Amino acid sequence: MTKPPTAVQRRIIEAADPATGRLSGSEAQLAALVRHHLAFRHPRPPHAYFLTPAGHRVREEAARAPAAEAPAPPPTAPADSGLFAARTGAEPVPPPGAGSPARAREVRSAWEGLLEMRRMTNPDGARGRPCGWERTHLVQAAALALEAAGCPPGPAGYRVGETPQPEAVAVRDVSADGLRTCATALEAAGWQVSEHAERPQGARYLLASPRRG
Repeated sequence: MTKPPTAVQRRIIEAADPATGRLSGSEAQLAALVRHHLAFRHPRPPHAYFLTPAGHRVREEAARAPAAEAPAPPPTAPADSGLFAARTGAEPVPPPGAGSPARAREVRSAWEGLLEMRRMTNPDGARGRPCGWERTHLVQAAALALEAAGCPPGPAGYRVGETPQPEAVAVRDVSADGLRTCATALEAAGWQVSEHAERPQGARYLLASPRRG
């Protein structure tokens, strides 16, 4: 990167999907970000564009800027806005398109993009181990891993939430079988998982952390 991004490029970067870093814009705009090493084009169809670590740093710097200087943050993307958002299970009702072939394609593309980010940013290029981005976006990363594995999000399935513990999320499910399925999916995605009981209710939940080695 030899010069700072333009105002238009910053807007595109700041509007990237918060879960995966997927970008929206014209082909020329996205190609310019690739030339400046702020984005990369996924090699598989639909050849979507995603932020590189440098692009994520630009977005994070903008988020830390004083409110008077920073542009208004984009609103949370609804399901029909065209931006992908991993489903954490906290959604009050199944959003439009849930379980549809289009949603399945979006999830598959987002997961492939995350695996490519792992390859590009892990020192050894490992795709089976979570990367730095996932460690700073724990809930979104875990939710994407679960949805990509075919686990259904709440209210009939999993719910992913933050915990007081560093680098850990809690995963709950309405059934014991569903909880075991979530554990298997997260372990396959490179997460460490342990099962615990809440007190005093005794309800079971998972504590999941990105695996380091």
